[in-house]
Amino acid sequence: MSKIKPSKGAPYARILGVGGYRPTRVVPNEVILERIDSSDEWIRSRSGIETRHWAGPDETVAAMSVEAAGKAIADSGIDAEQIGAVVVSTVSHFSQTPAVATEIADKLGTNKAAAFDISAGCAGFGYGLTLAKGMVVEGSAEYVLVIGVERLSDLTDLEDRATAFLFGDGAGAVVVGPSKEPAIGPTVWGSEGDKAGTIKQTVSWDRFRVGDLAELPLDREGNVKFPAITQEGQAVFRWAVFEMAKVAQQALDAAGISPDDLDVFIPHQANVRIIDSMVKTLKLPEHVTVARDIRTTGNTSAASIPLAMERLLATGEAKSGDTALVIGFGAGLVYAATVVTLP
Repeated sequence: MSKIKPSKGAPYARILGVGGYRPTRVVPNEVILERIDSSDEWIRSRSGIETRHWAGPDETVAAMSVEAAGKAIADSGIDAEQIGAVVVSTVSHFSQTPAVATEIADKLGTNKAAAFDISAGCAGFGYGLTLAKGMVVEGSAEYVLVIGVERLSDLTDLEDRATAFLFGDGAGAVVVGPSKEPAIGPTVWGSEGDKAGTIKQTVSWDRFRVGDLAELPLDREGNVKFPAITQEGQAVFRWAVFEMAKVAQQALDAAGISPDDLDVFIPHQANVRIIDSMVKTLKLPEHVTVARDIRTTGNTSAASIPLAMERLLATGEAKSGDTALVIGFGAGLVYAATVVTLP
């Protein structure tokens, strides 16, 4: 017989509060067009994006996270000292160590909360939410703060016609805590590493060591280009449209939910055409509210789902207690989908 005492957590977990932060600078397509041969009409028709937010010098990954997290904590009705763990999903925090989550936990005033970063690209929020649910149910933390945050403007090649218009900056956060009834469904998640090359960083950091800059791409001024995110657009589009609709359906099935039972659909804000195709494939009824935050926020990777969730609730397009399907997908290629009750 085992001598280890069983863990004692909550029977279930739920999202208790949500918060978001968008940088103050709004960047229209006209700014993007200064360095690529394209048009506002082409960008809107291909992606749905009209504007995006870019962070200023003081709007760091940590600073944006603290702003979003502070709103989520206030919305949840708890104190920062009650947070037992902080999970931050990001690919744009440039210090390898320590984890930016530790800085955020301290600035928020948590009581020495466990804190760590994860890297799961655009599926990062779903990964973090799944970890948080596990901690609350297992009992290692009563309340968990999950943050998705990106400064993708730092990783954007403004001369790359395929990606220059896509990315934005921002942070979204939720507090996950105990629930007496199921409010976060089973997660359907996974990876397809054989397709990792379809979304990737152009140049690895180690190429920037002294003496290893030969044959690296140059910008129009003749300077070595900083590493950026690149993708094979058509391959990613096909994968997202056909494969992620299947994953979304699996998440509905796992939660025992039909499309008719849904109130809200919050997919990763990658591309309006992908979103519309998924809605059609899933045969979502007209009454289901669909997040299309990408139009004014751009693709913010790990931050896109909580930012879209926060905006839907703030505008009244969604309400507390609604049943929502959330799905993230991106570099890896990785994905995560689940059904949640909105806070």
